[in-house]
Amino acid sequence: MPECIFCMIIRGKRPCTKVYENDDMMAFMDNKPITNGHVLLIPKKHTELLTEMDDRLAGEMLIVAKKVGLAIKKSKLNCRGINYILADGAEAGQDIFHVHMHIIPRYRGDGFGLRMPQREDEETSEERLERIAVKIRKGAGIHI
Repeated sequence: MPECIFCMIIRGKRPCTKVYENDDMMAFMDNKPITNGHVLLIPKKHTELLTEMDDRLAGEMLIVAKKVGLAIKKSKLNCRGINYILADGAEAGQDIFHVHMHIIPRYRGDGFGLRMPQREDEETSEERLERIAVKIRKGAGIHI
């Protein structure tokens, strides 16, 4: 099995242009950016999926993402917004199985977009929503 590219970056075996680093996280420029200023944020501890990640590290990841996003907004890049994207699993579009978040500055007319599938004209019934919510709550052991 090939070594994880992000683990190689963390250990200095692959080059990167760092934007931020602390004991738990590293943020660096994406070398194939979607837009100008596209940053990748990774935990230093190898974990494949967010749902497998330690809660403290998951929280730290969001805090660092906010810091990097704020730095991008304060920079002279003049972005108009930011997308924070984290795919959790192959079906969600994850292609490198080390948790990572894309921090993508957005510009008018940049050509990037998230497209939602066409939805039904009618809203989903409260009964159906409740049946789905019950399954989710049971999966997490949540009692309301």
